[in-house]
Amino acid sequence: MYADHPRVGRATAEALIAETGGDMSRFRTAGHLASWAGVCPGHHESAGKHKSGRRRHGNRWLSAALGTAAMAASRTKETTYLGARYHRLMPRLGKKKALVALEHSILTAVWHMLTHDAEYTDLGGDYYTTYDPERALRRLTRQANALGFTVRFNPIEAATSAR
Repeated sequence: MYADHPRVGRATAEALIAETGGDMSRFRTAGHLASWAGVCPGHHESAGKHKSGRRRHGNRWLSAALGTAAMAASRTKETTYLGARYHRLMPRLGKKKALVALEHSILTAVWHMLTHDAEYTDLGGDYYTTYDPERALRRLTRQANALGFTVRFNPIEAATSAR
């Protein structure tokens, strides 16, 4: 298992199996596993007011192993999906909350791998750009306008015929 998932080394994989037992039938969904492990975001709202969003305590050994894997994944820059996800979330959420989001993503992927006996497939660092190219163009246009430039995009024939 650990060879399939990037940044999940042998020690992390052993901690995952040791703490969860390797049997994912105990957890109905990946969200249940994330909640048990304590890597889901906190959500406490009352009368329209958002209270503390601290995460749960959960399993401390599993969350420590996931924290190590998330730190390693965050340092991959934008060559992997997890690196791109971290760099996308970090300016908005902050470093620590972005790391918890990575821990959640890693644990969700592991749940799917163990439940469905599937191999890990990295979506790639350019996943968000290729998923919604118009959104990427709007973001680039907005950034150029903020710098005082006007831009005009002309599609390349080879790129448009490849879609």
